[in-house]
Amino acid sequence: MTVIEKLKLPHIPFLDGRPKRLLIDGQWVEAASGRTFDTFNPATGERLATVAEGDKEDIDRAVAAARRAFEGPWSRVKPAERQRLLLRIADLVERHFEELATLDTLDMGAPLSRTTNNRQRALGMLRYYAGMATALHGETIDNSLPGEIFSYTLKEPVGVVGAIIPWNGPLTATIWKIGPAIATGCTVVLKPAEEAPLTALRLGELLLEAGVPDGVVNIVPGYGETAGAALAGHWDVDKVAFTGSHLTGQKIIQASAGNLKRVSLELGGKSPDIVFADADLAAAVPGAAMAVFANSGQICSAGTRLFVERRVYDEFVGGVAEFGRSLKVGNGLDPATQVGPLVSREQLDRVTGYLDIGQKEGARALAGGSRLTGEGLDQGYFVPPTVFADVKDEMRIAREEIFGPVISAIPFDDIEEVVRRGNATSFGLGSGVWTRDVSKAHRLARAIRAGSVWVNCYQAMDPAVPFGGYKMSGYGRESGKQHLDEYLNVKAVWIKTA
Repeated sequence: MTVIEKLKLPHIPFLDGRPKRLLIDGQWVEAASGRTFDTFNPATGERLATVAEGDKEDIDRAVAAARRAFEGPWSRVKPAERQRLLLRIADLVERHFEELATLDTLDMGAPLSRTTNNRQRALGMLRYYAGMATALHGETIDNSLPGEIFSYTLKEPVGVVGAIIPWNGPLTATIWKIGPAIATGCTVVLKPAEEAPLTALRLGELLLEAGVPDGVVNIVPGYGETAGAALAGHWDVDKVAFTGSHLTGQKIIQASAGNLKRVSLELGGKSPDIVFADADLAAAVPGAAMAVFANSGQICSAGTRLFVERRVYDEFVGGVAEFGRSLKVGNGLDPATQVGPLVSREQLDRVTGYLDIGQKEGARALAGGSRLTGEGLDQGYFVPPTVFADVKDEMRIAREEIFGPVISAIPFDDIEEVVRRGNATSFGLGSGVWTRDVSKAHRLARAIRAGSVWVNCYQAMDPAVPFGGYKMSGYGRESGKQHLDEYLNVKAVWIKTA
């Protein structure tokens, strides 16, 4: 009996019990070593599938295939053809979206209410990149040299891209890397996270069905220290696009030095979410809560440092705690579930370790504070929405990325103070401001050192709007026209016409 039958889900042919293989040069192949690993449902501990474990030899094969494709027929494919290809992919993703969303839920735990709500985002990205495929162009430049010398620029694909994605949103993370590569004429070797590789592999099947040429997209599941490290350091990879922890990002930068490959990094965060007393508090309570509790806090830009103006601190933080307690925690396949499990035992140990640290440091748990068990939860990795009050800036729970549903609530008194304290972090990915005062909103938007500032909302995302970080949260941008530039080289051309 398959896991789908056990859970009484709609039939998913992809989970047929057969081992999943690597996609290299348009073919599904075994790992060179013959090794495999299992992937599990974090809500139940049940095995979902056995997956081929790629390593350095497989990365070598995939990069060679990507290079052949890049220098071969793919280099002659016109922008309009790449556009049509992306639109075919989008149509297939739309047709199979419920299946892909369910795979995300099964493999990494996010509630179906979240993964199915990613429809607009996933399809929007693919169709946005399709639109941009025919809008890439250089410019003519009126230079100031004497004589008749004409100058212009060309934008050309950077080449073979090594893409390494995390486990906290497999479908959209895969599209975020593959979409711009196809749009710009690059080729890709994708390493999905070992914790949640299934959606990327199923998407690989749809890419072949859409007609993606052999070698243009290769997918090699495996572990970071083997497959990931081999991809980051590979001499024939022209660019690495990575999303994950800042510690791994630092290793990727070091590995890139061999051939000075291009690197773009979307890394961790410890984002300030600032609530003023003049805000619409009724809207800010759920907004600030779900800025962290969404996806069980497993979002790099989560607003985990909740700064609240002192005169409404107790009332507001109490409201956030009450809201957190009202959320249904459970198996993501239950349509009523609002907060699912953490992705793995390792992540559970990490988050519960911080819960212990916070309480030992003197923080007070108004909601949550320990692992959730009982009522069918014992085999899963569940942590309830947790709100810590009495948090000081120097506490580890206020300084270090936890990557779980944990809010550190901190009082403040004035704008200058909260800007200084909000920026007192090595990260700079996201931030939030809740106020009815437009002057405060604009002042904070300029003063906060972060790649995104959300005012009276949080985690709003759109394919046309760039996303990325400052400081230890990385560099480069995803989404927007800036994203396409990350996959392009600029060539200057000079022609003496007389």
